[in-house]
Amino acid sequence: MAGTFGGALEARKIDAGNKRLTAEVTGEIELEDDVLVIRRIHVVYHIKAAAEAQEIIERVHRIHADRCPVYRSLHKAIEITTSYQLSEP
Repeated sequence: MAGTFGGALEARKIDAGNKRLTAEVTGEIELEDDVLVIRRIHVVYHIKAAAEAQEIIERVHRIHADRCPVYRSLHKAIEITTSYQLSEP
C-alpha cells in the first residue's frame, strides 16, 4: 500500500523517496476455532513534505487504496484502514 501511495505522490511531484514516506502498520488478531485470524490492519503513513502539499496529499490518501493491488486483494476479508501524519522535512 505504501508503494501505491508513494507512487501517486511522486506522480504529483511530491517526493516520497529517501525515507520521506514511511509506514507504521498495526494488526489486530482474533482467535477463531483455535486459529489466529487477522481481522483488522491499520496503516499510518508518515510523510515529510511542505505544508503546502497537504491538500494534494489528502486527495491522494482518499483515493490510493482503490488503486492498490494489496488492498484490493485483501479488503473484503480484512478491514484495512489508513491515515497519515504530515511533518516538515
